[in-house]
Amino acid sequence: MSVVPYKEQEAGKKEQVATMFNNISKKYDLLNHLLSLGIDIIWRKKAVKQLRADQPKLILDIATGTGDFAIEALALNPDKIIGVDISEGMLNEGKKKLKKMKLDHKIELQVGDSEKLLFEDNKFDAVIVSFGVRNFENLEKGLADMQRVLRPGGKTVIVEFSKPKAFPMKQLYNFYFKNILPGIGKLISKDNSAYTYLPESVQAFPDGKDFLTILEKVGFKNTKCIPLTFGISSIYIGEK
Repeated sequence: MSVVPYKEQEAGKKEQVATMFNNISKKYDLLNHLLSLGIDIIWRKKAVKQLRADQPKLILDIATGTGDFAIEALALNPDKIIGVDISEGMLNEGKKKLKKMKLDHKIELQVGDSEKLLFEDNKFDAVIVSFGVRNFENLEKGLADMQRVLRPGGKTVIVEFSKPKAFPMKQLYNFYFKNILPGIGKLISKDNSAYTYLPESVQAFPDGKDFLTILEKVGFKNTKCIPLTFGISSIYIGEK
């Protein structure tokens, strides 16, 4: 049973996730940094460093949202970054941000479904995703499509929430995620379900070794997992 934001709706996960992000898009950046106490910025920087030696020239950022990870990836000095997302609301916020920062010539944002990418095989030097893969309707299908558009020798770098295992972080994390985060999220975003969906989707996500197994199953090799901040998040790396 896949975890969805709006349990009372008939729509599939993909449509519901798009609706949810459209609903919260105007407050998304604020909430992201507030709820993670700004640590998400450090996580993205660490993830981008994993590609430094590869010097990718063409990068695809999946579930780009408002483009934060794409902007961070400009540190690699690529020729171009294409960001795709199913939420037009998020992309509109991202486009405004890029225009303001005068980065819209380097980063192109477009509507796209991560499980049916409209790019040819072997196109990108790197494919990156931050906090997006757990929203895929079909995880394997989405990862397989990422692998398809990556050139041989190219790398994927994925940042995703995980579940801390050790005391007391596990207990603190669970308390924060279940009791505090949904309340703040609801108050600021005015969407009752979005920030209840977040902890539920993290609980349902196959993190750590389980996720590496899926990456390998769809064809990635030399996979590794780097836990971040007591295991709250992880960076996953795979090569084609």
